[in-house]
Amino acid sequence: MSSRVHAGEDAVEVAAPAGVVYGLLADAVRWPVFLPSHVHVERLDFDGVRERLLVWEVADEAGAPGGHVRSRHTRRVLRPQDRSVVFEEEDQARPGMVTSGVWTVRPAGETRCVLSLRQERVLPVLLAAGDSRLRGDAAAGVRRRLGEVRGAAERWEELDELLLSFEDRIRVEGPAELVYDFLYRIGDWQERLPHVEGTRVREDAPGVQVVQVDTCAAEDAGTVTTRAVRLCFPHAGRIVYKETLTPRLLAAHSGEWSLLPDASGVTVVAAHRAMLRQDAVARELGENTSLLEARRYVHGWLSRADRQALGLAKWHAESTVRRLR
Repeated sequence: MSSRVHAGEDAVEVAAPAGVVYGLLADAVRWPVFLPSHVHVERLDFDGVRERLLVWEVADEAGAPGGHVRSRHTRRVLRPQDRSVVFEEEDQARPGMVTSGVWTVRPAGETRCVLSLRQERVLPVLLAAGDSRLRGDAAAGVRRRLGEVRGAAERWEELDELLLSFEDRIRVEGPAELVYDFLYRIGDWQERLPHVEGTRVREDAPGVQVVQVDTCAAEDAGTVTTRAVRLCFPHAGRIVYKETLTPRLLAAHSGEWSLLPDASGVTVVAAHRAMLRQDAVARELGENTSLLEARRYVHGWLSRADRQALGLAKWHAESTVRRLR
């Protein structure tokens, strides 16, 4: 099959050490916290140099409030000796649409570097002729990706204070299937969870949910509206998510519900990875609030929401089992 190639190349100067920028590129599993368009990255295989990834991204599109979710298979070769990453990506929804390229980081002093991206997108002729969007400016895509990485890397000095990661868990004496059913049916949460005031769910593909939730989980706060993409894996007992519209205090928030079954029941784990929006801390919590206090505040409000959801999931599973006995 004949094809067309769209190429793009660009570079930006980044106010961060070359090692920091390369580390961000290499650690793809953490991209959902750092890169706005990334929902989830699943590492399928890794030998220390070569890896295979399954990547979900969201893009704003007309007629799709909250964005449209796409996934791609990615093969990468990490070259720390010259701070480069070679990659090849294939869009799962468009077989034959392959993007290959290389990221390169060059030092420009102790705390600055130059980040470059060269990529080529190969499109089958029929696909390219039938979708004008795919024939658009390849350079624009390169600039967007460079801008996302630069924006994340230039916060490198504050990241330890801005990031938080934690888990809540509960033991359920009931089947994992009932717990998963409760967590999956987020559209019913406004009838079940006290802190959820409203939900809207769109599921364009099985297991890929775009949801909007109105909640009052934070203390001393009114209704907060968030939007998220949820990826549901029933056979693995997992639901991973990324908020695409976050509360004002958060720059990023992703997480996962996971079920760990055993002979007598299941342990349910709610994991969170979040990054504070530094310029919102004083405005939302007061002028003298430290980043440590802000992290504790966020941890507290997210944990309260977890405990309500986990507690009701436990009740749902265990009460159903009692009724069936």
